Amino acid sequence: MSAIDLYAHATAGFDGRVAHALAVLQSAATDHTGAIVQATSLGAEDMVVTDLIARHALPIDIATLETGALHAETVALIATITRHYGLAVEVFRPQAEAVLHFVRSHGDEAMYRSLELRKACCGVRKMEPLGRMLAARQAWVTGLRREQSNARGEVPFRERDDAGRLKLNPLADWRWSDVWHYIQRHGVPYNPLHDQFMPSIGCAPCTRAIAVGEDFRSGRWWWESEGAKECGLHVKPDHLSTIGAPA
Repeated sequence: MSAIDLYAHATAGFDGRVAHALAVLQSAATDHTGAIVQATSLGAEDMVVTDLIARHALPIDIATLETGALHAETVALIATITRHYGLAVEVFRPQAEAVLHFVRSHGDEAMYRSLELRKACCGVRKMEPLGRMLAARQAWVTGLRREQSNARGEVPFRERDDAGRLKLNPLADWRWSDVWHYIQRHGVPYNPLHDQFMPSIGCAPCTRAIAVGEDFRSGRWWWESEGAKECGLHVKPDHLSTIGAPA
């Protein structure tokens, strides 16, 4: 059974949520032309955002982090986006020497030994290349949703990151069923690992399938406590501001 069969169904207010997400993207694209990027994880939500960008010809660049530890199915989506939408995807990879040094010092399975080592791995493979991706940008777009986890339960549509850039989360109020209803309605390509009970997909060593009844992100860093399950990409210091947006 596919993820579409499992999850896709129409819910009240769906068309309004799509319209609002599009309005958030259109406004930001107008205000930050040439300096805005979608930082896609290539997950289902981000594929929806990419489809909105492509479908409405929005001037928003598309970029991803190829950590060197992704599933082959995830990496294959980069070429799929270009083939399906005719859009180039900027690919940012970690510094090869930094990865080599980390693995030589701590081993291939360092992330399982401590939270500090796991976060250090994320720092090398994700945070440093993300910094390069965003260096010349004024704004960036994510696929974050409030429903994804307790830690993301108050995700706003617009906020500031730790460098003061505008960060947009146009799907903040979407449900999991909305994501898959949109994918079904518009024929959006998606990672086949979603069909294998992996709703949240990251690096291969840190992702597993979930069982019936488990939380959405329980397959990510499953050996850690719930409060630790972020890599740093979407952790915002308390002092940073949130920019109000209509619900």
